Amino acid sequence: MNRLATATRSTIIRLLVEGMSVNSIVRTTGVSKVTILKLLGDLGKACSDYQYDSLVNLTVRIAEADEIWSFVHCKEKNIPEDRIGDVWLWTCVDAESKLIFSWHVGMREADDAYSFISDVAGRVNGRFQLTTDGLSAYSRAVLNVFGTDGIDFAQIIKQYGNDFEGQRRYSPAVCTGCKKTPKTGDPDEKHISTSYIERTNLTLRMGNRRYTRLTNAHSKKIENHEASIALHLMYYNFARPHMTLTKEYGTKTTPAMAAGIADRVWGIDEIVGLL
Repeated sequence: MNRLATATRSTIIRLLVEGMSVNSIVRTTGVSKVTILKLLGDLGKACSDYQYDSLVNLTVRIAEADEIWSFVHCKEKNIPEDRIGDVWLWTCVDAESKLIFSWHVGMREADDAYSFISDVAGRVNGRFQLTTDGLSAYSRAVLNVFGTDGIDFAQIIKQYGNDFEGQRRYSPAVCTGCKKTPKTGDPDEKHISTSYIERTNLTLRMGNRRYTRLTNAHSKKIENHEASIALHLMYYNFARPHMTLTKEYGTKTTPAMAAGIADRVWGIDEIVGLL
């Protein structure tokens, strides 16, 4: 990797964040798969470290959280011994700046919910409103981390039509209704929503090949999976202007700029420069 020119590194990273698979990049650039994965791993760690240090002391009024499924090596039903299988990504977005300021890679269990909510709590200053889906692990985690009145917390429980099981593989299920359930504090009903976090899930699926539905471009190692997430979120937060924010501010604006932790739109070369 040390022999790669900066321009070549930037080209590889741009193709990765635009949703191209590693094998496609090999065919496009002529760079070996081993070199591309080494670059991804090193830069992914650098992006993770940078965001871990910079996404702190945030002022957030309204946050939304969700989990999105993927897999490493193979799907759970086919998993051999000593392999990963199902992997869930927990993310939290500031509904106003669109900044994804906290994430956690793990299972969809109580311990993971606690680790995720603890990280959210450590990055935000002051009281805020949080909305999640109806996963029961959130309620226990929020209660353990924030207490009974530390934040304004609510959950949305969605009802789906009878065709949910048959359609979910290829298209979104039909949502027939939503039940908004306040849990702690005094959440404002008009801000009880998961629309923004669900939209960022779509951005992830479009920009990270490992999350494309029915993909065969999944990670074979958990380290590569985590690196791809950190790189994607670095690009999303710092380098990709958000259309809604750009219209609001009248100039190209990223979530990091709207949150006050960046003063410019980062270029791919700057992300590569974190190495």
